[in-house]
Amino acid sequence: MMDTGTLLAAFAVGVLGGVHCLGMCGGIVGAISVSHAGSASATWPRLLAYNLGRMSSYVVAGALAGLLGGALLGALPQGQRLLELLAAVFLILLGLYLGGWWPVLARLERVGGRVWRRIEPLGRRFIPVRHVGQAFVVGGVWGWLPCGLVYSVLVWTLAAGSAADGALLMAAFALGTLPNLMLMGLFAAQLARFVRNDRFRQGAGGLLIAYGVWRIFSILA
Repeated sequence: MMDTGTLLAAFAVGVLGGVHCLGMCGGIVGAISVSHAGSASATWPRLLAYNLGRMSSYVVAGALAGLLGGALLGALPQGQRLLELLAAVFLILLGLYLGGWWPVLARLERVGGRVWRRIEPLGRRFIPVRHVGQAFVVGGVWGWLPCGLVYSVLVWTLAAGSAADGALLMAAFALGTLPNLMLMGLFAAQLARFVRNDRFRQGAGGLLIAYGVWRIFSILA
């Protein structure tokens, strides 16, 4: 079973990486909010449904990655250590990406974009969003949006070694992304100005880099 420390770390990565989530998903979250203009009490159920759909996709992807990781662990000598080192390297790359120092993960997103072009029209059928059921479906589709943040955590999930632990790790990460996107839907303009601040993004990126480096030293120790 996944230990609590790892789950808390995955949650923290979701929180810190939320600045990237706002850039990737902010448009659709804003569209969901605008499509039913009114009070926050009318908006938040659809935002919550959208995010639950998105998070469900992450959990499914995590289960698949954990299942694949379990097979790799059995086939590779020192498989656990190699996958954990690879995950730590991806966390460092993610930090460099978020901080604007080296957008290498943008190339990975472009590769995923080829698949996304086939999936995205499915979600467009339910826009404008008129009720929570549509919002959940749109979130489930948008959960597969090419995203360097999600890809980085999925690499980490490979080291989980099982479908159950992979799903649990991605669930913890998904919960970390939830506050940012809920707030984005309710306070879009104010929050957008805040997360576009270079110091804020660099601070989040720096923390992820530090955590990735710490993981590498811990694994090799």
